[in-house]
Amino acid sequence: QVQLVESGGGLVQPGGSLRLSCGASGFSFSIYAMSWFRQAPGKERELVARISNTGGRTDYSDSVKARFTISRDDTKRTVYLQMNSLKPEDTAVYYCSRGWTVNDYWGQGTQVTVSE
Repeated sequence: QVQLVESGGGLVQPGGSLRLSCGASGFSFSIYAMSWFRQAPGKERELVARISNTGGRTDYSDSVKARFTISRDDTKRTVYLQMNSLKPEDTAVYYCSRGWTVNDYWGQGTQVTVSE
């Protein structure tokens, strides 16, 4: 069955960096686009970044553009989210998802907290 497992979250100070990973299994990883979403307390889930199946196309929300980088390693069946210059407003649960415009499978999420 399809499984997506996120890791790499944690507590970081403002201005710091984290790299999230999402390991995939149960499907042909290389033919699917992958996305990262986040949900902060009391807010709706929002798209953070997505990457095409080839890795040749990426897309970012305006709030993270130039700070976050999405990438993928098909040999490891893993998608990454490098997060730099983190801000308190980046605090959220981050979810990995399969797809570009239609997201049909989701991971369990990993908590990212940006605080002094």
